[in-house]
Amino acid sequence: MASAASQVILHPAVSQGLKYGGTTLGRDKLYRAIQYFSRFYAWHLLNKGDKVEAARWAALKAHLGTARKLMRLGKPLEHLQAALRATLSAGPVEETITTIARQLGYVGYLSYDAIVWAQSIKLVNLSQETAQRVAKRAFQFWFAGIVFSLIHGVLKASRLSKEAELLKRSASQGEKDLGDVAAKETRLNAIAAARKSNQQQLLIDILDVWIPATGAGLLNINEGALGIFGLISSLLGAKAQWIAVNGKK
Repeated sequence: MASAASQVILHPAVSQGLKYGGTTLGRDKLYRAIQYFSRFYAWHLLNKGDKVEAARWAALKAHLGTARKLMRLGKPLEHLQAALRATLSAGPVEETITTIARQLGYVGYLSYDAIVWAQSIKLVNLSQETAQRVAKRAFQFWFAGIVFSLIHGVLKASRLSKEAELLKRSASQGEKDLGDVAAKETRLNAIAAARKSNQQQLLIDILDVWIPATGAGLLNINEGALGIFGLISSLLGAKAQWIAVNGKK
């Protein structure tokens, strides 16, 4: 019995899970997935008329949202640093500008989101009208950040596609130098990896953009759809973080 328990507790999958859960980003992605599933399920139960059970899942969603806001305190500085690094990069101008705009959008979003958190735990007392205005402004900045992220992703995808085509065309012209062939092959592999990562980020942004768009009052998408979109994007982000932590695909 003890041997069987040891095999379960010390199983590599358990160790990998603990390693993943030991990262702040890993926990955040897990909490986010549960939060958005709760959002969908509360909507589903409410549509069925089960108000008591729906209230339980809505409360779970709300508490996870508050917990995640606490975990994000200080992140505006990370995005400010990322914006500053982008100004010093030697990349294409269009991609640099959209990167800076995206990071500044997230700075605004997370800064206002911190005020929303402070209001939710009664650390600050805002009038209902002011609290709603602050929450809406947070959604507006989040929406702007994702829009610039989408523009950046499209620009990057176009550049990488053109670069890959040029390298393939050059390689097909009978290059004989083994060193040049190997270098081009290495570069093509790097471009393929960058394109895959960029495509996944584009998909996550496409799924997520509806959430702040609705919160900012630009659209009116129901809670069920927003819950599903958020759940899928959370699982995609969780998978990427799992690979980053454990090195397994």
